[in-house]
Order: sequence, then C-alpha cells, then structure tokens
Amino acid sequence: MSRMLRASAIMAAGTLVSRVTGFLRTAILASAIGTAILGDAYNVAYTIPFVLLDLLITGVLSSVVVPAIVRRQKTDADGGAAYEQRLLTIAALGLTAVAIVAVVLARPLVLLYADKLPPEGVTAAVTMAQFILPQIAFFGVGAVAGAILNARDRFAAPMWAPVLNNVVVIGVAAAYLLSGGPSEIGQVTHVDLVLLGLGTTAGIVAQAFVLVVALLRAGVRFRPRFDLRNAGLGEMARLGAGALAFTVINQVGFVITTNLAVGAGAAAAEEGVHGRGLTPYSYAFQLFQLPYGIIAVSVITALLPRLSRFVHDKDFVSARQEFAGGVRTVSALIVPAGLLLMVLGPSVTVLIFGRGAVSVEQAIYIGNVLQVFGLALVPFSVFQLLLRVFYSFGDTRTPAVIAGANVLVNAAIGLTLYFTVPPELVVMGLAGSFTVTYVLACVLTWVLASRRVGGLGGRAVASGLMRMYLAAIPAALVALAVLWGSVRITEVSVLSSLVVLVVGGGLALGVYLALAHRLGVQEVRSIIGMVTRRVGR
Repeated sequence: MSRMLRASAIMAAGTLVSRVTGFLRTAILASAIGTAILGDAYNVAYTIPFVLLDLLITGVLSSVVVPAIVRRQKTDADGGAAYEQRLLTIAALGLTAVAIVAVVLARPLVLLYADKLPPEGVTAAVTMAQFILPQIAFFGVGAVAGAILNARDRFAAPMWAPVLNNVVVIGVAAAYLLSGGPSEIGQVTHVDLVLLGLGTTAGIVAQAFVLVVALLRAGVRFRPRFDLRNAGLGEMARLGAGALAFTVINQVGFVITTNLAVGAGAAAAEEGVHGRGLTPYSYAFQLFQLPYGIIAVSVITALLPRLSRFVHDKDFVSARQEFAGGVRTVSALIVPAGLLLMVLGPSVTVLIFGRGAVSVEQAIYIGNVLQVFGLALVPFSVFQLLLRVFYSFGDTRTPAVIAGANVLVNAAIGLTLYFTVPPELVVMGLAGSFTVTYVLACVLTWVLASRRVGGLGGRAVASGLMRMYLAAIPAALVALAVLWGSVRITEVSVLSSLVVLVVGGGLALGVYLALAHRLGVQEVRSIIGMVTRRVGR
C-alpha cells in the first residue's frame, strides 16, 4: 500500500499541475470564444480526435496493452523489448493513416455530433477539425509510449507531459484573445479558425515529444519492426474485441449526449437564452474530472500493473487487498471532493469562467451543472477501479456488457428529459442522468467483480466510507455556511467567488482532515503523515 501511495502521490502531483494548467487553458479559451455557437463548434472539433482515439487505441491500452506488456516482461527472453517496438510501429503507421482519412471525412464526422448547429457553426467546426484531427497520430504514439512507461512502473512522465500541451495551447489562446479574435460566430475569420486548430494540435505534438524522450531515457530503443506475426495481434484482437465493444458502446452514448446538449443549446438560443448547450456540459465535465483525474486516475494507473501481476500469479488474496486498499485511498479524498463540488460548484466556475465572452450568469449555469456531476464522483471513481479487476484477468467482455446497460439507462433518461423539460434545463438533466447511471453501474459491477476474486472486502470498504462521510458532511456544511454568508453580503462575482473558495474550501478541508483523523480513517492518516514527513525534511 505504501508503495502504491508513493507512486500515486507522484502521479497526483503531475496530474494536479496538468489539471490546473488545463483549467487555465479552458478559462482563457472560454474568455476568447465564449460558450455559445463558436464555443460549441470548437468543442465538437476538439472532441472528435479523442473519440476516434478511444475507438482505436485508448480504450484498449489500459484493458489489454498494459497487462499484455506485463506478461511479456515476465515471459519473453528480451523482457518484452521487441514486443514494445512492434506496438510502437503499429501505432505510428496505423494512426497516421487514420489521421489522413479523418481529415478527408471531417464534415461527416462533425455532422455526426453536431448536425443541430447552425450552418455557420458547422462550417467553423469542420475548418477547425481539419487542423485538429492530425493530432491523432501524435497523441496515439504518445499514448502507447505512456502505456509502456506505466508497465515499467514509470508514472511521472505520462502525468506531467500534458502540462506542456496546456502551456502551448494557453499561449495560442492568449494570442487569439490579445489579437482581438472574435467570440461571435458571424465575425470569425478563416485565419482565426486555423489559429485555434493548429494551436491545439501543436500542444499534442509537444506532449508526444516529451513521452518519446521519457521512453528513450527509460532504456527503450525504438526501431521499426514489421514482423507483425510475432506482435501478438491475434491475442490482442481477441482481448481487444471486448475493449473495442466497450468503447464503441460508450461512444454511442456520447453521440446521443452530445446531440442532445447541442440541440438543447440551439433551442434555448432561439428563446433568447445563450450558453445552455454542449460547452457548459463539456466545461462542467472537465471540472468534475479534476478530483477524479488527480486522485483516482493516479491510483488506478499504479493499481493495474500490480493487480495484473497478482492475478497472473493467482495470488487472489493480495489482489483483493490491493483493490480494497485502492478504493479506500481514492475514497478518502473523493468523498469530500464530491460534496464540496455540490456546494461550491458555481463559485469554482464563476472564478474560472466569469469574464470576457462568458457572463457571470453563464458561468453560474456551468457551476449548476457541475453541482449535479458532484453526486456522481464517488460511484464513477469506484466503477473505474472495478473495471480494472476484469482487465487484470484479461476479461474485456464483461465491461462491454456493463457499458451497454449504462448507455441504455443514460440514453433513456436523457431522451426523456430532452422532450419533457425546458431547453435551458436539459444539460443539467443530462448530468443527472450520468449520475443515476453510474450509481446503478457501480452496484452491478461490484457484485460481478466480487464473484471473480472471491470477495472485495465490501464490509471494510463500507465501514471506511461511512467514516469518511461522517467527516465530510460537517465539512461541506461549513463551506455552505460561508457561501450563504457571502451571497447575503454581496452579489456573486469573481472576487466574491475567490473569497468563498479560499475561506469556505480551506475551512472545510481543515474540518474534514481533523474529523477523519479522529474517526480513524487510516488513509487520511497516511496522507497526513506522508505530507508531514515531506515538510519536515
């Protein structure tokens, strides 16, 4: 556990800097292009490469590639070196071809996700997508490099590389803003769209470069290998079929959600209410993923290689202990984070977005969506940990079946809300649909995963969660009291939001840590002890 905690701390530090710079990037972009049609067009163009990467490679990396590399390290005479070189060769050639085809098909890809955008919005999205889609090749190679590093228990570079990506895009967004780039779709020029598209791709190129350099420093020497018969493609295809099905099903759900959000935004705009579409949903989801990305992803990344080794050695006792420890470590910080998002969501979003082309009212709406997402933080994070139990066994079919159930539930609730509630409330409803879906999915997945390894320490985990909530609820009430006092004294603004976050968030954190320590939440004690030792050095 201590080893995983140290590895997670290193990754969490990199992820924290990455997420902070990512939100600075998002805030500057929002100030420059707003949350209306141009913002929606950019977010559609920006999202498509990641959708394609999920379909082609990203979803397979954690579920298939990392466990496969771990097995090859144990069984191959060269420690898996040739296998890694074949993976890089396949990724470089295959994803370059995909990037070229995607650029050619940019318009139909955009229409798949945003056919309800007005014509000028579609044109802008297509133009930006043509310059953003080439990043598929660079991001994919970087992702494979990151998977190889993770399998070697080298976690720092994959977590820190996105910082450079963010810095590059921050520079591009600042240049757009300072040069007077417009936020209205009717005023934007072709040059403006090219700047936004190429600048976004330049960030990914820089990120891939950092990961390749880290790979070289780890001792991996890349040379093209075309003896693909020895690449284990048959095994990867067999195992990856489930992972691909999982990703495809999730992307079907994403297509539905995106179209509902874009359609709701367009309908609300016709009624004179702007900034109620895809962009608020995307920005709120990014903020929702901050605690998940810093805490849960770090633990998940450290957990999977170790879990895979225990399962390979049929040491299920250690596997259960490793998993239960991972859940408790994640929950120790995710529980209070979720409650604080529910209380302080609008304060966060007004501070980040409430300037430039985004009004305070629009920023508050993003915060309202974030508040709903806050309910999903614990079940979503635990669900992602549970999936790693199946992946450590090489089982990708069960997660695909679960994903199918998720999409059906999420789509049914989302469509019902789309046709029954006012357009300006649909995006908040979609966040609620996400929450309900992952609560149900977490329960189902826990039952199935527990059967696989003979129990997951449910009683101990439940006991720990209860103590965490007993400490977190009073902390959230303290933050709520500060927020209530602020709105009674002054109107909501960037300055008042900053005060609420510093005072309310700071007091809440202190209350939680003190109560959790008193209630015997061992993971919080470990974190406090680790920080104390670091400070004392």
